[in-house]
Amino acid sequence: MRKERFTAKIKSVLAKSRVTKKYQATIPAPVRKRLGLKAGDSILFEESKPTGAIILRRADPIDLEYLEALEGTLSEWNSENDDRAYRDL
Repeated sequence: MRKERFTAKIKSVLAKSRVTKKYQATIPAPVRKRLGLKAGDSILFEESKPTGAIILRRADPIDLEYLEALEGTLSEWNSENDDRAYRDL
């Protein structure tokens, strides 16, 4: 997969973080402050079209309600057979 550079459209870098071996990252304090994040808050990762840039934002209660409702409609794909079939994707 080709790596794209989106920095040309970024006005300034607010902070940086590093991904651990467990694919976890700390959200730096300046970002938490700008997003109004507190411990236990949920965040969303959205894709910007057409650039493909990933946007991080705090999840609003309506976002969580929507995602929970959507998840309930996807139960037909929630089986051990599906887990095996898609495990390596």
